[in-house]
Amino acid sequence: MVIKSLTEVPGEIVEGAGVNGVTRQILLSPKDGAPHFTMRRFTIEPGGFTFYHTHGYEHEVYVLAGQGVARGKNSETNIVAGNAILVVPDEHHQFINTGNEPLVFLCIIPNE
Repeated sequence: MVIKSLTEVPGEIVEGAGVNGVTRQILLSPKDGAPHFTMRRFTIEPGGFTFYHTHGYEHEVYVLAGQGVARGKNSETNIVAGNAILVVPDEHHQFINTGNEPLVFLCIIPNE
């Protein structure tokens, strides 16, 4: 069994065109012996946003704190702490912090 504290996991700033104010922590991954899934924690600062993108695998998101918008190809849906979100393979998506506090969520993806 692997047990970690958030304080043990360094945050890395996500950089590039189309992203702003996002930090990622990789909580559990194949490096820890996780055979099938990687668990990541994202923090988006007020006014920040993730890339608007798509990829060929699903992922699950659970919002821990804050509020924002989950943007899809043809829709935008408000999200708050306690929401669980399924992003299916090849679905366009982006997360935007619309609040005054950090938007924090867990994101589970399959290992490649």
